[in-house]
Amino acid sequence: MAVGSLRLCVAALLLVLGGVWSFPLGQEGDRTPPTCGYESCHVTEPNMLNVHLVPHTHDDVGWLKTVDQYFYGDRNDIQHAGVQYILDSVVDQLLKNPDRRFIYVETAFFYRWWKQQSADMQQTVKQLVNEGRLEFVNGGWCMSDEATTHYSAVIDQMTMGLRFLNDTFGPCGRPRVAWHIDPFGHAREHASMFAQMGYDGFFFGRLDYQDRDRRRGAREQELLWRASESLAPPMADLFTGILPNGYNPPDGFCWDQSCDDPPIRDDPELEDYNVDDVVRRFIAIANKQAKMYKTNHIIMTMGSDFQYENANLWYKNLDKLIRYVNAQQAHGGRVNVLYSTPSCYLQELHRANLTWALKTDDFFPYADAAHDYWTGYFTSRPALKRHERVSNGHLQTCNQLEVLGGPISRNGPFGQGDSETLKKAMAVAQHHDAVSGTEKQHVADDYGRRLASGWQRCQVLVSNSLAALSGSTAERIYCDSLNVSVCPLTESSKKFSVNVYNPLVRSVSWPVRLPVKGTSYKVSDAEGRPVDCQVVPVSAETQAVRRSRGSAPNELVFQVQAPPLGFNTYSVSLLQDGPPPAPTRRRTPTAIQNQFLQATFDPATGLLSGLSNLETKQTIKLTQNFFWYNASDGHNSKSNQPSGAYIFRPNSSTPFLVSPTAKTEVVQTPLLQEVRQWFSPWVSQVVRLHADSRALELEWTVGPVPIQDHLGKEVITRLDTSIKSAEYFYTDSNGREVLQRKKDFRPTWTLRQSEPVAGNYHPINSRAFIKDDEDQLTVVTDRSQGGGSLHNGSLEIMLHRRLLYDDVRGVAEPLNETSSVFPEGLVVRGRLLLSLQRPAGAADAHRPLAQQEVLQPTLTFTDGELHPNTRLQFSGLQAALPPAVHLLTLTRWDEDSVLLRLEHQFQRRESKVNSGPVTVNLQKLFSTLEVLGASELNLSANQWKDQMRRLDWTPQTEEKPLLKRAGDPSALEVTLMPMEIRTFLLRVR
Repeated sequence: MAVGSLRLCVAALLLVLGGVWSFPLGQEGDRTPPTCGYESCHVTEPNMLNVHLVPHTHDDVGWLKTVDQYFYGDRNDIQHAGVQYILDSVVDQLLKNPDRRFIYVETAFFYRWWKQQSADMQQTVKQLVNEGRLEFVNGGWCMSDEATTHYSAVIDQMTMGLRFLNDTFGPCGRPRVAWHIDPFGHAREHASMFAQMGYDGFFFGRLDYQDRDRRRGAREQELLWRASESLAPPMADLFTGILPNGYNPPDGFCWDQSCDDPPIRDDPELEDYNVDDVVRRFIAIANKQAKMYKTNHIIMTMGSDFQYENANLWYKNLDKLIRYVNAQQAHGGRVNVLYSTPSCYLQELHRANLTWALKTDDFFPYADAAHDYWTGYFTSRPALKRHERVSNGHLQTCNQLEVLGGPISRNGPFGQGDSETLKKAMAVAQHHDAVSGTEKQHVADDYGRRLASGWQRCQVLVSNSLAALSGSTAERIYCDSLNVSVCPLTESSKKFSVNVYNPLVRSVSWPVRLPVKGTSYKVSDAEGRPVDCQVVPVSAETQAVRRSRGSAPNELVFQVQAPPLGFNTYSVSLLQDGPPPAPTRRRTPTAIQNQFLQATFDPATGLLSGLSNLETKQTIKLTQNFFWYNASDGHNSKSNQPSGAYIFRPNSSTPFLVSPTAKTEVVQTPLLQEVRQWFSPWVSQVVRLHADSRALELEWTVGPVPIQDHLGKEVITRLDTSIKSAEYFYTDSNGREVLQRKKDFRPTWTLRQSEPVAGNYHPINSRAFIKDDEDQLTVVTDRSQGGGSLHNGSLEIMLHRRLLYDDVRGVAEPLNETSSVFPEGLVVRGRLLLSLQRPAGAADAHRPLAQQEVLQPTLTFTDGELHPNTRLQFSGLQAALPPAVHLLTLTRWDEDSVLLRLEHQFQRRESKVNSGPVTVNLQKLFSTLEVLGASELNLSANQWKDQMRRLDWTPQTEEKPLLKRAGDPSALEVTLMPMEIRTFLLRVR
């Protein structure tokens, strides 16, 4: 038996017996004991200004070029960049001088490079890592965006990257600091996640120019970020440092082949000798920078985008810089320069034992000048943003069914399926130039292809798993274009079945809409009982959007019920002599209503005029319409900044109304009521209310956005209500905790507002709301979007952007999207869900609603009759979990273990019913898995929870601590406190 196999068996035995299963502490064949991490840091001088030089490269996982093109160095006509050559060159140069250091960030690239190396080179790199000369920071698959990413996808991509580093390098591969030097604003939830992942600190480069100016003057560019209102400190406390120069070197000290700065010329016999000038300028820069920070340690990032392809240029000059500046110490110089890393710099700040300014809000929105607000990317490329969100749901379903179906899921009757392809595609899509929408068009297309390919591989796995769980090997069909009423099977088949898999841990009721050509159908549930159904005509707008992809004139609508973490099966049969479809009446509606909600309409305009919650007896005035802002072209008196992929800059604070009225068409059946609104040839909407829904659905369709007037447009929907919101509104942070926003206000600095619209936009990842003492209107989104509240009682959300100018932030092309289906301009369809509640109980409604929007049921179809022995119902749980508990992760870890994350999805004091502690018994959780043992990990699953140690930091002002969670009753009884996520490695049978 191989040594590695023996280790695995021993580890498994320890876990079964309830012991601690250790991660590998080192690699076989290591030449010397590890001296990585804080132990590897160079000695500093206590009575001098210590300048920590951090050699680094910033390697975008796609931006101007695709991931593949960046790795291989292809398409250098677009941008000269080749990551494989950077890593080759850096390793070579690190071996030449043991003092040198280098940090690397993007595991997606390093993983590729590592697989191509020889065993000897891999051993050499391990030695560099063990000695702390090559250090990983951040360590996720990519450096994720912070505004448009959902927390579940961020956790997944971080887990993937950190697991590779852990498996490959052991503890020396574990990053100590988070490093987000390029994202365009910073979310509080990201800081909370990083803290729970065990990071000691967090460094970034971008913050609002006004905030930076204030912090420089107050010497508060290093602070303690308290990133949760619910988790007991210091669980979500994270030391945060703002880098002095973005992520670039100081002016005049860039020595890459892409730079123009002169090298250090140190031969005194040559006329161009410049050492004295270099030393003088460097010391002046260091002393100036030191005045903005609190300790006698400062950090300088020595590198930039895709630098170090010829690392000799950098290191040869950095060696000289260190030598010549430090030589001044013999003549009374007080500056000490050294090779360093962010973690070594952080260690010195910790040793200073100071108190630090406390921050509890976030760093949005971000502006780098008075008229340059980076709030456009909150919405840029809305189709890609939706594709990414749908793919996240697909991945969670794929992961769950891989566990529930067992080994046959990966190699079963439908062939070899895998979840890894989609995991990697989703991880890449979290990059800050991916889901953000700030990449070139051909790169966006590449991200989309990767997601689609990953889902195709997962479909095989899902089919195999459902075959194992149901006993049926009938072919399963997937219809991924139901949002535009396209599904060839349901259009042509006279008898088929629908399998509905629910990835949530509570039963769901879900409306199914299937394109059909018949006029009457029979639907039966798994027990053979008839299910109410209705045939309605496909709208003219949907027929126009789907174009030649489908031809069904009607849609079959019925409600399905799906058990927790399980499936239900429905059979559908065509009736030959059924009644015709429900008539549509081209008239102005007055109201649509079910037992929970009533939506009223203005007969004169066809627009929404009010919303009532019939359970709570609430009624608000509500008007909703569509507008656009003309995008600045950069030619006006205030600024030459145009709108672009990053920047939102309307040329007026008053948007243009698409239409004051809407042509309407009404569909009313016992199951479904719709008001189909037509505002213009490029804007339409369906206001929809299902029979058992507590939320009003607004399905919007926007595009092609007209540009015949040669003006770019930023299209919004605005809801104006009678709610007295006092210019406050609330947005989620990456889909989790909610932050309060106020117009023209920042909690920690005095804002000089220069862009009254763009400067008041914030990221909305899954929901936003306005409220007063009586009413709260929550809007749940189906993708990340930007929005704001510019007037009392108003909430606006940007849906689509089509721009004709580049915003001069590097992407070098306008955001003017077309596709093969829409060559004249992209058409985008999405939906908003409106929930009206009393403020005290609103979270009980909007949190489950948002989770259900992210993790929608997966539908698969089977043609013809199912075998009579087919299992039609299944649940992977013994019982539904309490409303406060969300199953965040269930994924295969290895042959005998699974990774489980359970999440308390309510904030402290948010709900009278659901904000208390809740306990789950892991052994009584699953119906098909026997849990033999459990060990708890940190959030990113790369450290055992009881072994995680973080540096302690002291805030300048301390608040009363929250109550801490008591110990669990047993290893398998898990108690969750509000907003807590707990991660477990389960050994299962």
